[in-house]
Amino acid sequence: MNNNYKKGTKAVWAGEGDVNVKGAATTPIVNSVAFAYDDLEEWYDVSKGNKPGYIYSRNTNPTVAALEEKIRVLEDAEAATSFATGMAGISNTLFTFLTAGKKVVSIKDSYGGTSKMFLDFLPKYNVDVELCDTTDHEALEAAIAKGCDVVYLETPTNPTLKIIDIERLSKAAKAVGAIVLVDNTFATPINQNPLQLGADIVIHSATKYLCGHSDAMGGLIAGKKELVQKVFQFREINGASLQADTAYMIARGMKTLELRIERQNASALKIAAFLKAHNKVNDVFYPGLETHTGHDIAKKQMRGFGGMMSFVLNGGWSSVQKFLPALKLVHRAASLGSVSTLAGPPRTTSHVELTEAQRKQLGIPEGLIRYSVGIENVDDLLNDLDEALKTV
Repeated sequence: MNNNYKKGTKAVWAGEGDVNVKGAATTPIVNSVAFAYDDLEEWYDVSKGNKPGYIYSRNTNPTVAALEEKIRVLEDAEAATSFATGMAGISNTLFTFLTAGKKVVSIKDSYGGTSKMFLDFLPKYNVDVELCDTTDHEALEAAIAKGCDVVYLETPTNPTLKIIDIERLSKAAKAVGAIVLVDNTFATPINQNPLQLGADIVIHSATKYLCGHSDAMGGLIAGKKELVQKVFQFREINGASLQADTAYMIARGMKTLELRIERQNASALKIAAFLKAHNKVNDVFYPGLETHTGHDIAKKQMRGFGGMMSFVLNGGWSSVQKFLPALKLVHRAASLGSVSTLAGPPRTTSHVELTEAQRKQLGIPEGLIRYSVGIENVDDLLNDLDEALKTV
């Protein structure tokens, strides 16, 4: 793959053709569990990783490998591997590098499932977890400087779209020899490439924007070969492997990634401006707005501001109960990044695992709505929002 190609071209062609047979224009779905060898020495070399090939689909698979190559190219990484879900990618990566006695420094605004890992699961394994105020870079740098093994970042954050300076915190992490992990799900490789900013591994819930159609679940990581290989070895034994047919669907969705993201970038900016000016909306969180506290950082490290936003209605939860059912062009569902618009409150979506008190501690009001802009005509979406706001 020519590295001079643009993102849209890479999304279509990366990984394609390596396993295509008889001139097939698309990568085939290889559902075989096992791969046979007549030559025992070749079989041994492949099984030991001394020669390319496939042995058993829990470990590697041709269709899955094509998807992994696609994200590797889009993130400009040395290597990539895959998982059954986005949370499998996050948890396998964390457990690879965090064992008893080690320390992770992260933020308070990470995705609810990730927060659960930090608040409940990792401490049970005697991992030291320090969570800092998300946008307090000085506090994060001070925590990192005390010594840690992993720095885990998410930007923009879910669901309040806070922005973290990846380059700045990566430098702080490197000074103490820590590994930097960045969840890039919201931004996608179209809008942001954390590895180019100093991160070591980038993580995606491929279920969301990469797939783009809410019909397949998966997780992907990409980064330095040595580190990705360690996660792969953990995953192949842990067993959270991605299936070939699912990998095919995600890879197919990724071929339109740039087109979808460009549309969603443009639509989200218009919608955010509309909501910001509306008298029934208390606040809007979207990094593309100049009033957003992280706008300058976002402008520096992102090429586009994404299709995700959240906003707070006047009147709190009672307003949410009236507003959401009034929307016509939306799936009230716990996902995001699809061709169709999705919306919901954190109490039933991103942070359903947390209590109301925990959400409040994280700065997530009960009147907050997470809104994932689809590829519908933006005027129709604006009219739909306007009509629904009349019920508040």
